[in-house]
Amino acid sequence: MATSPAKDIIQSIGGASNVVALTHCATRLRFTLKDASGIDQAQVEAIPAVLGAVPQSGDRFQVVIGGAVETVYNEILALPEMKKVGTGESADDIKAAERAKGPRGKFAGLDTFFEVLSDSFRPILGALLGASLFITFMALMATLGVIPAWNAPGVTLEPGWAFINLMWQGVFVFLPLMVAYNASKRLGADPWVGFGIMAVVMLPGFSALAATDGAQTVFDGKAAIVSIFGLPLTVTDYSSQVFPPLLMAAVLALLTKGLKKVIPSSVQLIFVPFLSMLVMIPVTAFLIGPIGVFGGAAIGEFLKSINDFSPLIFAIVIPLAYPFMVPLGLHWPLNAVMLLNIQSLGYDFIQGPMGAWNFACFGATAGVLVLAIRAKNSQMKQTATGALAAGLLGGISEPSLYGIHLRFKRIYPRMLVGCLVGGVIIGVGGGVTTNAFVFTSLLTIPAFNNIPLYAIAVAASFFTAMILVILSGYLSPEQKAEAAAQLAEDTAMEEAKHAPVAPVATPVAVASSTAAATAPAAGGTATLVATVLATIGSPVEGIVVPLDEVPDPVFSKGIVGLGVGVDPTGDTVFAPAAGKVLVAQPTGHAFGLMLDGGIEMLIHVGIDTVNLAGKGFDVKVKAGDRVEAGTPLVTFDRAIIEEAGYSLVTPVLVTNPKKFGSIDQAATGHVAVGDALLTVTAK
Repeated sequence: MATSPAKDIIQSIGGASNVVALTHCATRLRFTLKDASGIDQAQVEAIPAVLGAVPQSGDRFQVVIGGAVETVYNEILALPEMKKVGTGESADDIKAAERAKGPRGKFAGLDTFFEVLSDSFRPILGALLGASLFITFMALMATLGVIPAWNAPGVTLEPGWAFINLMWQGVFVFLPLMVAYNASKRLGADPWVGFGIMAVVMLPGFSALAATDGAQTVFDGKAAIVSIFGLPLTVTDYSSQVFPPLLMAAVLALLTKGLKKVIPSSVQLIFVPFLSMLVMIPVTAFLIGPIGVFGGAAIGEFLKSINDFSPLIFAIVIPLAYPFMVPLGLHWPLNAVMLLNIQSLGYDFIQGPMGAWNFACFGATAGVLVLAIRAKNSQMKQTATGALAAGLLGGISEPSLYGIHLRFKRIYPRMLVGCLVGGVIIGVGGGVTTNAFVFTSLLTIPAFNNIPLYAIAVAASFFTAMILVILSGYLSPEQKAEAAAQLAEDTAMEEAKHAPVAPVATPVAVASSTAAATAPAAGGTATLVATVLATIGSPVEGIVVPLDEVPDPVFSKGIVGLGVGVDPTGDTVFAPAAGKVLVAQPTGHAFGLMLDGGIEMLIHVGIDTVNLAGKGFDVKVKAGDRVEAGTPLVTFDRAIIEEAGYSLVTPVLVTNPKKFGSIDQAATGHVAVGDALLTVTAK
């Protein structure tokens, strides 16, 4: 049984394997299928989110959704089975666009470096998050005095608590093996070979070499030098290390590539892994491992010296830099440094200030949620609710960042103020540290050493960003117009779906467009004359086409709205009356207007002309513009449209007909621009 409208729709048209391509226009999904002959139209139309289904020539098939079409479109593309179908803007598109603005978009090598870091950590973030909550629990128990300081040297826990303490250690102790696997796989080497190479330096037998007679202790007892066949071998603890496996994987990938060039393919399965291990195990143990451990430690000590000099520096720089580093993927090296700090120093000083950024991010999302609830924007309410839950409970900022903040750029300045407020509080308070790598969420607040200071700081970040977003809004004027159009179209589509189609009729002639009257009929009884609220002029010169003759069943059945069609003889579409542009499709094929007086209109230039992707259209207005009767909306090239085989018949529709008594055709035959085309009467 399907679990979502997106999945229902795909199943009803034969599954993802039957889909060749998918696009959408203002109200409908447009599928190109391998075989459309077996589709049950009634089954498709029975899906609650679907307003109608329209089989077309060949193997094309349209599913009418209405104003929520973009949401359903994105949900369909997000289905695992639909990965290779569609061209909608996704989070990956946004990420790529943001990266193109920074150094990653300009230098291929740098981009590859950060992608390798990202792909080395991303698959294990769930395990790190789970382990971090165990650490948070232990920290909370120690704070409450239930157990002694669990991470202090020489502390022995009771067996039960000792077992709980082991629950997080499996992830962090063996983190180098996970990183080695992921990095090797990402770079094209055998991931299990990379895993096996890194595992050698983590064996108890390897660590036991430090107790060999003649071993020399170095680095304040953190390592020992042992002579192996006359060569000095550095023996140290590789638990939780990330730089050694990353360096090892890079060298292994180069070696693997070289070996495959010289070893016949018939025996590569045996000799490539063997020779890779034969070379890389000694190289890692004698050279790469120590360089990674102590080189990383030097980086950590340098950053520690800055933090020791003034915690305020990190407390301000980190939260203000993170909103720009995350979209570019530049935060991954800092994640590695955090892990290194915990291993070499026993604590980390970066995660506290990072919490100020995260909670400012979540606060901005909360502000958007409040505004979405006020505006009855169900799509944004759903997006913000999911993003806020992922943030507050999991410490994950990506749903907020890519789902909302980078789409609505007014949010960023408000969010940065929240980052600054929280950072200053942490810095002035002397900074906060943590003994574990944790995701900065509500659940991990107890993992920080100065809980009151950290809690006050992240609360200040959250509510500062939230309040600023609520006060100033997150939509630009154009986006406000689009949001209003979306809401209006959603409402109109829902009303049209459940309402009977009003007949197209010639209106009763009246002397005034605003006065209702009764007149005695021939038999002496009174006849009610409808109140005409407005007469709408034709937006384009042409021949009037009754609604039921418009060559598209979505329009002809009145699913989208009520009105007429016009087969243009001119080449310019004008505003039919004074009002505001709610939607102006960049392709030029459709315009949504809110006329003065509350009449919502859709002017759809031609049938299926969205497929031209704007070719032959010169758009004159944008969403949010004020227009008067006769303001040009778009000029089109008839030859291009007709040559492509599309009908020029232009539906002119009132999309909120339930608010009125009737929408009536007011003309037949040829009409000039501005001639009466529709009359709208009161209920």
